[in-house]
Amino acid sequence: MNFSRRRFLRLTVAAAGSPALPSMAKAQTYPMRPVRLIVTTPAGGAPDTIARLMGQRLSERLGQPFIVDNRPGAGGNIGTEFGIRATPDGYTLLMAISANAISASVYQDLRFNFIRDAAPVASIARSSLVMVVHPSVPARSVPEFIAYAKANPGTLNMGSSGNGSPLHVAGELFKMMAQVDLVLVPFRGGAPALIALLGGQVQVMFATLPETVGHIKAGELRPLAVTAATRQMVLPDVPTMSEFLPGYEASGWYGVVVPTNTPAEVVDMLNKEINATLAEPKIEAQLARLGAVKFAGSPAAFGDFIAAETRKWAKVVEFAGIKAE
Repeated sequence: MNFSRRRFLRLTVAAAGSPALPSMAKAQTYPMRPVRLIVTTPAGGAPDTIARLMGQRLSERLGQPFIVDNRPGAGGNIGTEFGIRATPDGYTLLMAISANAISASVYQDLRFNFIRDAAPVASIARSSLVMVVHPSVPARSVPEFIAYAKANPGTLNMGSSGNGSPLHVAGELFKMMAQVDLVLVPFRGGAPALIALLGGQVQVMFATLPETVGHIKAGELRPLAVTAATRQMVLPDVPTMSEFLPGYEASGWYGVVVPTNTPAEVVDMLNKEINATLAEPKIEAQLARLGAVKFAGSPAAFGDFIAAETRKWAKVVEFAGIKAE
């Protein structure tokens, strides 16, 4: 083979590989500056705590700060819009939560479409709610509660953390599937709703596990069922709602999304790093203390999950006639 032939072949091989070079370089150099992680709830709640837990570990793994930026308001839609309308370069991430799937049908005037405008990166964790009743309620199981509610329609008050909140729609899903009449009493947050339940002003509530476990163990509240698909380690003797209402499932969930058109190699790198973080026993234990279990997967799987959750809660919102306040 003469020199010209060898040189031509070398150039051909180089040209064939060149389209991949910018992507490879971008993946290898990202991140080159601090990354902002938008949280749509105030500091101190579960989304914020999980975001800070993951952000700290990602900072250690990738060598750049992952800074949590809390932007609450309008049911989380202010922060959501800010996050998914950011420059799609991987330097603004959004902590997606179950409220995003619910808001899609509760709010009719959103200036964004979450499924269209957000690219899924990685799911992180899921957490169960628990159906709890005041001790004055005679029911000690879900079937007994359903029978009691049907015998006393419109007399049981159900507390919730606000119109269209995950706690609210979990209760509405129960009402829809059990065909019972409960009077909704909305509060501005889970804490005041729980205070009303402890005081007997409301008789039943779908509440978060971390907020209620202490009251359950003290005998101040009676748990009837957890809302996740499986029993929970913190309350191993409490059955799942699906054991009585097949198909019932309502979980809080947390994950990361980015604006659509963020480079695929950046999405893949973040997914890999988040999944590696979730595989660490220390992180899994810290999530468990928050009443959450790890929920790792691919970007595509997370996208399918968000779409399914959006369709599911749209049916509940329509059934209950929930509208934004």
